[in-house]
Amino acid sequence: MKIKRTLKWSAPAILLVLFAWFEFAYWTSTNDCGRKIPPGAQLMKEIKYCEYGPPDAVLKLGQVEKPAPNDNQVLVRVRAVSLRFFDSGMLEGGVGRLIFGLRKPKNTTPGSDFSGTVEAVGRNATEFKPGDEVFGVRAGALAEYICVRLNGAIASKPVNVNFEQAAAIPTALVALQGLRDTARLKAGQKVLINGASGGVGTFAVQIAKSLGAEVTGVCSTHNVDLVKSLGADHVIDYTKEDFTKGDERYDVIYDLVNNRSFAERRRVLKPGGICVLAGVGGSGMRKETLFNLAGELTAALRSKFSKEKFVMFGVDINKKDLGVLRDLTESGKITPALTKTYPLTETAAYNYLETGHASGKIAITIE
Repeated sequence: MKIKRTLKWSAPAILLVLFAWFEFAYWTSTNDCGRKIPPGAQLMKEIKYCEYGPPDAVLKLGQVEKPAPNDNQVLVRVRAVSLRFFDSGMLEGGVGRLIFGLRKPKNTTPGSDFSGTVEAVGRNATEFKPGDEVFGVRAGALAEYICVRLNGAIASKPVNVNFEQAAAIPTALVALQGLRDTARLKAGQKVLINGASGGVGTFAVQIAKSLGAEVTGVCSTHNVDLVKSLGADHVIDYTKEDFTKGDERYDVIYDLVNNRSFAERRRVLKPGGICVLAGVGGSGMRKETLFNLAGELTAALRSKFSKEKFVMFGVDINKKDLGVLRDLTESGKITPALTKTYPLTETAAYNYLETGHASGKIAITIE
């Protein structure tokens, strides 16, 4: 009886506290859009969004104060930024508000994967010098200049690609770590990549080949030639064939779509095989996104009771693996599949990303 009485009174109290916290967090969430620029400050161009909404409505090109590096930073003149699958979803808000800001976005400049030229260095930043070409990851990259920590995710640019291609390379961290570290893919193993024509998928095909695997890519009719050109040994057109009903069995499924059931994918895994849950299909937030995410969680839990494992993982954005990707690029083992390039002044890049069917990588150039 005491337990029932306690639950009866504590549950409403907990809900009340959560409601009060949410209201406080919502109405106190703000950003720097109202900050005034000091008189005489050096200015630069930057893309900002101060409110959530469609790209055409919220993205604005304006001028802000140019940053200056501290002792442990480098100032980078940004030349290109590539978009990731979640970038359009950040603008719309949705469930992303729990991460990006409840009422207004905390970080008002989108973009993270950049390439550019070192403009200036801090006193302790001896690794780089002005004029060095670099690439990396830093939140708020859609600007003429950004400051990047010396121990942050920044590395020298591969010499055999242009700035737009270099900006696309950090996306490959998801493929590299998912296949090398989570799946522990080995030479001679068979891997199926579901979503092989997307931003991560195009890198996954090439990285799997560099590891010596036999690669099968799954994509639409429109992208079959693209996936073949990346080195896939076999390509399945999902509009004509369901890979879960075939006779082939795989050591690894690298799943960027998560549009098949636990039982269907387990059926085509070899005994003891692994399915790496690396995505929820397409870009932005759509009606099927939460359903696919729930499917990932369910599959990961169910696999705890089977020989075949379904594993979710989080990417570790670090300088060491950027160096690995640079070396793979310079050796010709991976080439960024850059399919579209847009100028800074256009929002069309985000509109294309929002379709959920973007192939390869998209880059925005900053002149």
